[in-house]
Amino acid sequence: MTQPWAAARPLTPESWISVRARMMFDCCKWDMQSQDHAVLADFPLVLEEDAWNVLATQSEQLAVETLAAERELVERPDLHRRLGLSRSLRKALNCEAKSRPVECARVMRFDFHWTAEGWRISEVNSDVPGGFIEASGFAEIMNEYYSSYAPPPNPASSYADAIAATAGNDATIGLVHATANSDDAQVMHYLAQGLQRKGLRAVVIGPNHLKWESGLARIASSFATATPAVLVRFFPAEWLPNLRPEAIWKPWFCGGKTAMSNPGSAILTQSKRFPLVWDELNAPLATWRSLLPETRCPREVPAPSSEWVLKPVLGRVGQDVLVAGVTEARASAEIVTNAKRHPDLWVAQRRFETIALQTHAGTREAGLGVFTVDGWAAGVYGRLATKRLIDQDAQDIAVLIRRKVSR
Repeated sequence: MTQPWAAARPLTPESWISVRARMMFDCCKWDMQSQDHAVLADFPLVLEEDAWNVLATQSEQLAVETLAAERELVERPDLHRRLGLSRSLRKALNCEAKSRPVECARVMRFDFHWTAEGWRISEVNSDVPGGFIEASGFAEIMNEYYSSYAPPPNPASSYADAIAATAGNDATIGLVHATANSDDAQVMHYLAQGLQRKGLRAVVIGPNHLKWESGLARIASSFATATPAVLVRFFPAEWLPNLRPEAIWKPWFCGGKTAMSNPGSAILTQSKRFPLVWDELNAPLATWRSLLPETRCPREVPAPSSEWVLKPVLGRVGQDVLVAGVTEARASAEIVTNAKRHPDLWVAQRRFETIALQTHAGTREAGLGVFTVDGWAAGVYGRLATKRLIDQDAQDIAVLIRRKVSR
């Protein structure tokens, strides 16, 4: 089978120093080191144009299907418990149609892996997808050193365009994130730069900086006072019920009249138990069924097992994922115990075998997260791992496209 990608040569040390400085100062990428390794790869992943076209098409089809399923799930509170959602989330989502938030600039990221059977997906990040800095600024900076290739679409720019289209000229945009999390802060500041270049006023805030009056959000803090036209949320929906009082967070699910990207209902498809309710839905899910491995409740499979991967329902960046032979033994035992005690908070996904990427630094596992904005493919986020699990220890890698030669 023809490989869809290849690793390019690394940059010279001098060039890499320059790229790192630009990433920190121009792109708000402040966390350049994690323990003993760099978080960014000093070479790009070159994706064949045909492969990008396939990924873009599949992602757009997945986005259509995901939104159709989500709209149906909003009307099916009887299925929310099966998705592994907390009582607080289920209560907040149980809302009359007229009280549901206004959605705009819907952004998602579908995670693809290359296998002997072709492309497979492991999940969708439909709530608060990360990777904007690496898929946007990093790719464009690296492209300057590898000019024979082309950059994919810029997801941060596409996202800013979609937000601006809703907000209108000179509007204020509230960028809401977990203020104690530096990873989230750098993404919000980077997106703020793009919005400001489009003539919008971007204010980076926490959810507690919002006051809701008759469903309309107002920014009220010591550093800013404004009425935002759009709220951009980079605060995971499952964290919102931890805030007090309820009036601070409930409008994200019910009663909010300020346009939101993304509304709290995104948690319905963010849940990794989403496939367990497919047979209850009328939404067409042909692309999902063809690309996602078989998914079951942990009660139905042996654990631990070399054939199944265990995942927490709302896990992120590979945290607490059990892959036999990869996850450390002590962590594996704890995951198995938790999945047996609380199977409704876990999911089992049939394991697929990826085809490794050969690089100058050795063999690596690669994954691609394809962004969609309002249903259109908008860019790609690359990650590299030294093991068969792409988690918080993985490196981010710029993805470039090798254009087909015209004949």
